[in-house]
Amino acid sequence: MAVTAALYYITAMPGRSYRGALEFTAEDHELAKRLRAHVEALAAAPRNTDLERPARYIARELGAVSEQEFASGGRTVRNIEAGAGSLVVGAHYDSVPGSPGADDNASGVAVLIELSRMGLPARFVAFANEEMPYFLSDEMGSHAWAARAKARGEPVSAMLSLEMLGFYRDAPGSQRYPPLLGAFYPDRGDFIAFVGDLGARALVRRSLGLFRAHARFPAEGVAAPSFVPGVSWSDHWSFRRHGYAAIMVTDTAFYRYAHYHLPSDTPEKLDYLRMARVTLGLAALIKELAHETR
Repeated sequence: MAVTAALYYITAMPGRSYRGALEFTAEDHELAKRLRAHVEALAAAPRNTDLERPARYIARELGAVSEQEFASGGRTVRNIEAGAGSLVVGAHYDSVPGSPGADDNASGVAVLIELSRMGLPARFVAFANEEMPYFLSDEMGSHAWAARAKARGEPVSAMLSLEMLGFYRDAPGSQRYPPLLGAFYPDRGDFIAFVGDLGARALVRRSLGLFRAHARFPAEGVAAPSFVPGVSWSDHWSFRRHGYAAIMVTDTAFYRYAHYHLPSDTPEKLDYLRMARVTLGLAALIKELAHETR
């Protein structure tokens, strides 16, 4: 009984996932073209030892209003920011060595750029240094940003980490899960996921509920212990360490994507129309969530 109750607690979510046909509009198609252009520009080469090329591109496309430089690994790197508000939307722009990182995480940055252009009441931040050897350390760009915000007493009502948003599959068996969770979720990798630790459960539920209310796209959610593999594996980890409500929005990475962290993570693997539909759903979510949490 205790195990059943625990599993219900971490998987019970508001609303219902969309299960209708995905009929894409002219707006979806135009947005998909822009998303693909961003991914192709960012994934033209790996983004690990040399972050200046992608940083220049992102600063130009975001119309950045501020940057945060910090020392890391004997070099100076930077976080790049646009917008305003207490709601933070972030995505890391580095990749693992040897990988062009189309899904991980040019896809997240592409969505970040397009969201930032919609006049939404949020701060949009592209973070350096999420991948190894900086992963889950104080040299992550998101850690530097969250630590500075905490020291300054800046208001952060919530944080959404955009982590791999571009890969979807309709085939049965195309989605995997950590142990015990598969019984509660679809076996097709056709959805976007809202993921957080137990302390961020309220934000997972509210964010997913808003997305389901506004978006014609499948979406699932989980608020699980942070030791479950993948639950804390993105920039929301840094914000949780500093006491902020923070979650990840993701296509579930290695639970679905066979090219995760490989040289084969290239732009043609991604589904830009579905990315566009996710982007529009996130825009509606951000607008409402920012109003609630300001």
